[in-house]
Amino acid sequence: MEEQRKITKKYSNGEVTIVWQPHLCVHSTICFRGLPNVFDPRKRPWVTPEHAESETIMKQIDACPSGALSYLKETNEDEDVEVSNETIVEATKNGPLLVYGNISIKDHAGNFIKKNKVTALCRCGASDNKPFCDGSHTKINFEG
Repeated sequence: MEEQRKITKKYSNGEVTIVWQPHLCVHSTICFRGLPNVFDPRKRPWVTPEHAESETIMKQIDACPSGALSYLKETNEDEDVEVSNETIVEATKNGPLLVYGNISIKDHAGNFIKKNKVTALCRCGASDNKPFCDGSHTKINFEG
């Protein structure tokens, strides 16, 4: 498989900046099913944060299973967000392992990556972004 470019796009309403990293997206559709007036993949730009209150947007982004969508509060620059509850691992039907909570992942080169909220880990073996899910399970019709 061809390696996907790692780009980052930002969309702001002046209070919150939505950060989108398409290479992390697992195409769960949670964003646009939950808040279609802000997230509409049929439009350009597909993210329009001026169409909802910042708290509503942040709550919807918190449901993103891959971390492809995140946000920065304009008033709290560079503030790390940490989840203070236990870590939970959920195997999704025909999809990734979802890990809820704070985790540290050691990559193949020995580097540690800190993740919080929800992290999607590849379960099908086809991801080009291992150990993270990149949505390849849908392309190969993974069942499990």
